[in-house]
Amino acid sequence: MREKELHRLLTVAAEDVRPAHPATTGWERARRVRRTRRAAGATVLAVALLTGGTALALRPAAPPPSATTATPDRNPTPHPVPVQTPPADLAYPGHPLGRLGDPVGATLSARPVRKALALHQPIDPGTGVAGRIRVLGDDGVVRDLDVVTPAPTRDSGGNEAVPLKSGSLSPDGRTAAFAQTDEVIVVDLTTAAVRRHPLKGYLEHVLWSGDRLLVGDDDTTYELDRGTGAARKLPVSPWDAVTPDPAAPPNVPLELGGTPPNLTEVRWSHDETYRSIRRVDFRALPPGHRVDEFYGRGWQRGNRVTRAGWITTGTMGGLEGVALLNADTGIVTHLLDLGRDRWKGCCEVLGWDSDGAVLLRHNPGGLLRWRPETREITGVTRNLFGAVSLSAG
Repeated sequence: MREKELHRLLTVAAEDVRPAHPATTGWERARRVRRTRRAAGATVLAVALLTGGTALALRPAAPPPSATTATPDRNPTPHPVPVQTPPADLAYPGHPLGRLGDPVGATLSARPVRKALALHQPIDPGTGVAGRIRVLGDDGVVRDLDVVTPAPTRDSGGNEAVPLKSGSLSPDGRTAAFAQTDEVIVVDLTTAAVRRHPLKGYLEHVLWSGDRLLVGDDDTTYELDRGTGAARKLPVSPWDAVTPDPAAPPNVPLELGGTPPNLTEVRWSHDETYRSIRRVDFRALPPGHRVDEFYGRGWQRGNRVTRAGWITTGTMGGLEGVALLNADTGIVTHLLDLGRDRWKGCCEVLGWDSDGAVLLRHNPGGLLRWRPETREITGVTRNLFGAVSLSAG
């Protein structure tokens, strides 16, 4: 390969690198250090591949294969259409979550909720400055969370992120939890009562497993007993733990993640002493379609699990997308292609709607509903910048 051609290839590759946006999600900020460590390994791999590719190009060309006559398939199997993309013009048919961006109409202390549909922490898209956390009740009123002001989470390297995480709101919409350094804050949204539970560590992750509260730092997941404040370690990754279906107890710990390209699904036994590991399977997708790496929180509903990630479709990689898997087989059954001209990590899954639709972020500042089986993709709200946590449908 001539020097001029090599320079052109490197230039094209460099154009794919997009700068980070100041309004990336709190999860993305918290993961910055871990991704940097992965990037170092990826650079070494890229150099090795480039060197190997150059050497291959300099080898003598292999003789062409002998000519053969292809036999047409008289009964071709129609290719499934599991890969979907949003329409150019989204419809917004109306949804209770569409009021998330409404002005604050009350304080939580003066007007507690019966049930919260969502929590929202606005982030200015230009400056990255986070505002106060808001509570959307099932009465359609947005409240200010005035009874406590959680501090930003931070890791051991000093990287900070907003305290509101996608798993902060309990499935029944009655309780909110916020991981903090050396403690967990739990707020009863129906009474506005606040409790603080001491727990050592740079805590960043929080999610609900039925009525169990799971909290994690960079390496460890804890189950917190909200009655006694006692905590025990769980053998699950705080990054890859899947939020289980609240309507399907007992809750078996499930992980979806792994290190690219070996993405895995990990299922633990009920007593958490045995785990089975299977590789994520892309056989149901068209050739060349796959998830390269997951991000954000995974969410389970029945035997379906969904999680956002960076995907490849055909020959184009580095795309934002969402995968739907069969939790029993590990097979990816549907893939939502959201393109590449977006903020990195733009499209985190936030959970499931009551009718089985996947709810996800969609930048800039949007919220989408995706029903994979019917291919229906509609908008929920526009211009909703910041962190969001939803209750179960």
